[in-house]
Amino acid sequence: MPVIFNVTILNGMGVIGYVESPPTWHPLDEEGNLLNIHFTYSEVIWPWTGYLALHMQIKEEGAQFSGEIEGNVTVRVYSPPSRGEKSPRRSTCVLQLKLKVVPTPPRSKRVLWDQFHSIKYPPGYIPRDSLDVRNDILDWHGDHLHTNYHIMFNMLRDTGYYVETLGSPLTCFDARQYGTLLLVDLEDEYFPEEIEKLREDVLNTGLGLAVFAEWYNVETMVKMRFFDDNTRSWWTPITGGANIPALNDLLAPFGIAFGEKILNGDFSINGEQSRYASGTDIVRFPGGGYVHSFPLLDTSESGATQNVLTSGMIKADSPIIGLLEAGEGRIAVYGDSNCLDSSHMVTNCYWLLRKILDFTSSNIRDSVLFSDSSEQHTPLTEADNQLPSRRTDVNFSTYSAVLGKDLICRSDSRFEVWGTKGYNLQVRGRNRVLPGYPVMDLGSGLNSFMDTSKSRRPKYTEISKGDYLGSKYLGMFYKDELDMPVLVASHWLVPLVVAVTGLLVFLSFWRIRQRRRRRRKGSVSSRLANLL
Repeated sequence: MPVIFNVTILNGMGVIGYVESPPTWHPLDEEGNLLNIHFTYSEVIWPWTGYLALHMQIKEEGAQFSGEIEGNVTVRVYSPPSRGEKSPRRSTCVLQLKLKVVPTPPRSKRVLWDQFHSIKYPPGYIPRDSLDVRNDILDWHGDHLHTNYHIMFNMLRDTGYYVETLGSPLTCFDARQYGTLLLVDLEDEYFPEEIEKLREDVLNTGLGLAVFAEWYNVETMVKMRFFDDNTRSWWTPITGGANIPALNDLLAPFGIAFGEKILNGDFSINGEQSRYASGTDIVRFPGGGYVHSFPLLDTSESGATQNVLTSGMIKADSPIIGLLEAGEGRIAVYGDSNCLDSSHMVTNCYWLLRKILDFTSSNIRDSVLFSDSSEQHTPLTEADNQLPSRRTDVNFSTYSAVLGKDLICRSDSRFEVWGTKGYNLQVRGRNRVLPGYPVMDLGSGLNSFMDTSKSRRPKYTEISKGDYLGSKYLGMFYKDELDMPVLVASHWLVPLVVAVTGLLVFLSFWRIRQRRRRRRKGSVSSRLANLL
């Protein structure tokens, strides 16, 4: 994924200014040509300030380069002339860059962090992850590698992992490049295409999947409703600590699902002590996997705003860790993210995360996590009507980046898929082919032709410029179907339609003119008769 660096433009020439031309990259030496930079910027600088975002990505030919890249980014800014001046004020801004570049790490050491499905604060009331914390009711710390997960990020880097951030849907990354996709404390929904692609990535591409969930209980959410004095309105949680119904949909192809219990308690694995703080339980898991259960306290029925006396309550064994080999890939699920979040952490579980990544990325199996006693010979099952359900009294699309939105790769994904629907995605609709990268199945449409020589499923590639005009109009007569693109017209139809339409218009004007002539002759004849 590109590294994004934001720069603030300070314009001292006037309260308003304009970027005269797109910014340019000037490398210091030949190695600088290995750096590919795209820019997004504010064309109008007002008042006094604007932004310049650098999206930096190493080209494919620089995959093995190691060293430093230096150069300058220049951008020209102008402001209207001041009083007494005739010509605009102009200035050239120069930004010096020095980047340290390392060779592309092996796949097993590359971890992709999903940031796209974490709902940003403050559009809605996202409740805290640990219900034991009473003085901090909102989940407002960002849930980002640079904020409350920064210590975890440092630990992964120290361990030798390279962590990248995905700010676009799951269809926008090439799973062949990463060892593990890390899903931690996510609140948003998923596109159907994301669910289908992730299944393909795990089963057939060998992608590892590590999921750290959170609590979700509708009754508890209802009890957390409160009246906000600032907005003079009632606030109610739009989801739990994580969106478990959405996660269950994502994990359904693998036979995995979380429940609606809110579990608390301490447990240990091989001498490693951990705290389970307001996590959930695993209610579905395939046979042949490895599941770990511990005696924990279920506080889902006691309410989130009441002081709970736990001394007399009974603990019951609840499954909270699951590990599974699925096709070519591997999956690990854990029902709590509090041990990775430095905001309200009691004890960390970095040791568990390292063992999970060893398994999902390199298939290294810890003897304790994969002991014979933890092997699940029969699957865990739960009826569909017993799984957590979505809230029906909340308009979730107001806060979601998925519901009611278009599936599109944003400007923080690979340059090759900007503005498209992603890698290896078979979807209806028009798209474009990216040379040298995994081909996307495109709906028949503008500027494309069908090529069935290599595959049963039609593929579409860019046409030459010479055929652009005919294909542009011809594309309007294609049915937008992948399985059976039907051509219902040919190149001669458009000119014919234009010619016939022009002829009909000409005849209409000619008839109108003839009527006017007859009316004029009749009026002249009547005037002459009156004079005589």
